[in-house]
Amino acid sequence: MQLELVSTTKCFEGEQRVYKHHSKVLDCDMTFGVFLPTAAVEDKTECPVLYFLSGLTCTHENFVQKSGFQQTATKHGVIVVNPDTSPRGVELPGQDDAYDFGSGAGFYVDATEKPWSKHYKMYSYVTQELPELINANFPTLPGKRGIFGHSMGGHGALICALKNPGLYQSVSAFAPIANPSECPWGQKAFAGYLGTNKADWQLWDATSLVSKYASTPQELFIDQGSADNFLTGKQLLPENLLAAAAGNDHIQTIFKQREGYDHSYFYIATFVAEHIEYHAKLLKA
Repeated sequence: MQLELVSTTKCFEGEQRVYKHHSKVLDCDMTFGVFLPTAAVEDKTECPVLYFLSGLTCTHENFVQKSGFQQTATKHGVIVVNPDTSPRGVELPGQDDAYDFGSGAGFYVDATEKPWSKHYKMYSYVTQELPELINANFPTLPGKRGIFGHSMGGHGALICALKNPGLYQSVSAFAPIANPSECPWGQKAFAGYLGTNKADWQLWDATSLVSKYASTPQELFIDQGSADNFLTGKQLLPENLLAAAAGNDHIQTIFKQREGYDHSYFYIATFVAEHIEYHAKLLKA
């Protein structure tokens, strides 16, 4: 699978690169960022890989330019990959009508409803096609993969880990949409992508997956700002996920509420180093 290098920029003695490629899963061209730490650039040392999934309206650029993750990633020798949030360059009716559905709002599910099912398979892209591409082209350490994300991407990170026990050695989430079946954002997206049968939604809902999880013990690091307007607006519902986890011995949670922080990249930038350090410890164990 051919990669086209769009840009490369030196950053904290590593390299922040952007690539483009044609996705067979999504049937369109996709762009993603990959940060290579010093060890991967200079010595081609095999490094663990950490995937970051962004939230509504974002592209690959937001996390790359606003979070400042690169300093901690190069310190701990972690490759960080961040895909886009939806298929791009496809012509589907209504794809650009709203910020919370269609372009920039793929919700990391595999759509089953037409016309979305032709392209909107972000779950398979993130868990299968993209990692295969990364492993084939960069010095990755086999079996050492972590995932984290923000908001819609936090939801994505959680479901990717919960639906694939053992695939990720670490998982964390900033202000995740933790119970999408019960919030306006999730209900709109799930109805559009998955249909109106709410039983089908449960397969893509982190709270539901946590309640039924019965495989390899999994720790979830959940991070939430107390001044997040989407928390008070009942779009995130972390309390539902935490309650489900409390009743399941196979799930352990770390929950950190950040007093006074909102939903923005200022919040992410403040705590992203802590998250990368958390992942690095588990990925290098």
